[in-house]
Amino acid sequence: MRGLMNLEPDAQAQPFGAIARADPGTPPVQRRLGWLPTYAWPGTVGAALLAASTFTPSLLPRTWYLQALVAAVAGAAGYGLGVLVAWFVRQFTDWRLSPAGQRRAWQLFAVVGGVGAALTAWAGWRWQVQITALMGEAPPPAYHTVGILLLGSAVFVGLVAIFRVLRRFTHWVMRILRKIIPARATRPLAIVIVTLVVIGILNGVIFRAFVSVSNSIFGVKDGTTTSGTVQPTAEERSGSPASMIGWDSLGRKGRDFVAGGPTQAQITQFTGAPALEPIRIYAGLKSAPTVSDRVSLAIKDLQRAGGFNRKVLVVVTTTGTGWVDPAAVDTLEYMSGGDSAVVAMQYSYLPSWISFLVDKSKAQEAGAELFNGVYDAWSKLPQNSRPGLYVFGESLGTFGGEAAFSGVADIRNRTSGIVFAGPPNFNSLWTQLVTDRDPGSPEILPIYQQGATVRWAGTPADLANPSTVWNSPRMIYLQHSSDPIVWWSPSLLLHEPDWLAEPRGRDVSPQMRWFPWVTFWQVTADMAFSTGVPSGHGHVYQEEYVDAWAAVLQPPGWTSGDTTKLRDLMH
Repeated sequence: MRGLMNLEPDAQAQPFGAIARADPGTPPVQRRLGWLPTYAWPGTVGAALLAASTFTPSLLPRTWYLQALVAAVAGAAGYGLGVLVAWFVRQFTDWRLSPAGQRRAWQLFAVVGGVGAALTAWAGWRWQVQITALMGEAPPPAYHTVGILLLGSAVFVGLVAIFRVLRRFTHWVMRILRKIIPARATRPLAIVIVTLVVIGILNGVIFRAFVSVSNSIFGVKDGTTTSGTVQPTAEERSGSPASMIGWDSLGRKGRDFVAGGPTQAQITQFTGAPALEPIRIYAGLKSAPTVSDRVSLAIKDLQRAGGFNRKVLVVVTTTGTGWVDPAAVDTLEYMSGGDSAVVAMQYSYLPSWISFLVDKSKAQEAGAELFNGVYDAWSKLPQNSRPGLYVFGESLGTFGGEAAFSGVADIRNRTSGIVFAGPPNFNSLWTQLVTDRDPGSPEILPIYQQGATVRWAGTPADLANPSTVWNSPRMIYLQHSSDPIVWWSPSLLLHEPDWLAEPRGRDVSPQMRWFPWVTFWQVTADMAFSTGVPSGHGHVYQEEYVDAWAAVLQPPGWTSGDTTKLRDLMH
């Protein structure tokens, strides 16, 4: 009986333009283009089917090279699946294709596969045109299909070659093991050994090298300053001459944050009333050696600047790089007439997706310690002179921001309101609330406890759903139905999510379907360009902050006309 690792029988493998030999025991027929790799017919069919399924719509428009990579990965998986199915058939049945049958099978595949490839490429392009229209973008040119086929084929060949090398390595290990243990035990033991070696190389060598290189690259970048960003002179800002936190210690994103935002004059022009200089406090990784030290330093600088004397005080958990979404903070400062203080702290200089892989616990630690530190200082103030205490986070910042709270009751007890935007699917509080949502409400816009405290919104109109009483403090999750950061999950590999089983969101193609394995890689690819789409789609939140902050802050005298005016300004 042939072994599991020898899944590709020569009798069913054929290179491009070659004729496969009729039986493993007979001499091979002279092949044309013999330097080309051979492929098993069942595996090739499986590869074609899974690769074709990746051309179906996903959440966001895909570049041609991302589509090629997704198709190649799915195709390699389909090839392995097809070969595995054929192996089981050979082991447990007597069914075999004759040499003539094999040739006819390849001929049929050439015809059907060629027509199918052309139709798939055309349909895939049409679907991409549809998705770009939903996003308000220009359609992709049709000639991108050629690049998809060429790059996808090359990557597929490379992936299959890698697994064939692993198969040969397994056979080599088996030969070594046969000298010391019974033959029947060599196969499973060899597979375990090779698997452990591969995991060790990926985790111990490749991953560590990746982390080391990332630290070097982004560490150097964190020490630079964005062109046009200059040290603030206002004493209300960290990094100013009056601040306890040095300008050079803030990091690139911290310097952008404290030097940015609307001026007093701009806020006055918008509101038509005298404005205050907004307070922005920030502690970078180099500002103090530990998280606790950075929290303490940030709070002292907040007190120095008079942050606890403002009407609105916001604690922000940053993204991985230390970034604070300027649209969210600018909106808040315009809306409050500058009578606000925002405090944030850097916990990493790696992008969020890398930070999640290597140190996501730092986001939780930073989010919990910063809020708890500010809350402790805030709670010691006379009750009638405390500012409103709010929380904000975007993307990985929501993951860290949630860490400060045990649940909705804790949020009601210790905050004046929360705005979270683009929460990743692995957020524990978000997951709990969505799972426990009221029956009949969809995953993309859940209703929890009739919307009494927490509400979800993809558009401003969603905040009015449901029409029941919305108590204070209020908590909002902004999440677009097309945001892959929100909807990506490992469970997509094997389980259809509710957001696809239920009616689609406004900017998700009605033709999008869930396929095992395939949808996971499609949404994974979507994440790479989740911010490369217009505002209101994907992972881009901008004008939505106006309606969210208006609902949470409930500014006295604020009107729907003010909301429209500020939304236009932020746009």
